[in-house]
Amino acid sequence: MIRRPLQHALDELRFGRSGTLNLRASLPTAAEAVKRAESWLRMKQAEGAREVLIVTGRGNHSFARIPVVREAVQRLLALLSTRGVVEHHSEHSPGSFAVRLLPMTAAVKGRETQPDSTPVPIASPPTLDGLSPSTRDELQVLASGTLQALGIRDPSTRFVQDEMERQCVQLAATLPPAATAEEREAFLRTAIARAIERLDDDQR
Repeated sequence: MIRRPLQHALDELRFGRSGTLNLRASLPTAAEAVKRAESWLRMKQAEGAREVLIVTGRGNHSFARIPVVREAVQRLLALLSTRGVVEHHSEHSPGSFAVRLLPMTAAVKGRETQPDSTPVPIASPPTLDGLSPSTRDELQVLASGTLQALGIRDPSTRFVQDEMERQCVQLAATLPPAATAEEREAFLRTAIARAIERLDDDQR
């Protein structure tokens, strides 16, 4: 078995001095851990880091020894793998994850090279400025509910915005043809309302 000082030295060699986020040291709640991890991963991606380490701990000090922080961070990593942030993640140890980040250039290129056949949403991401305030509010309800269903109880504003954009694109792809922008938005609001109803049914 590798002693901790040696393991720490090996980790520092692999991930770099600034490539480790130690959540275990501050004993955060699951929501706090998710928020910190998301912000840190996005920052490291912007800095050009390719591989980082997140230490969550095993949950030995949690109620009933349930690793709530570890499980919440694992769900976050799975979600960020669909957001152009995380390329791959794996268990580095029972209390940590090795995370490979997607380069920013690859993430942007992936968005720019989507097939031309993909239906264009009524609002162009990332601002969603083409939507009326009431439609944006409904879309935010859907996005927040979807994240909560995935176990993300206190998502950051950026996280919710990303999910709103994803939902907008996904729902817009199902809309029937419409002659005017007002008709398209009406169709979108109907689709959002149905999606919220399905989400509520699934949570009952």
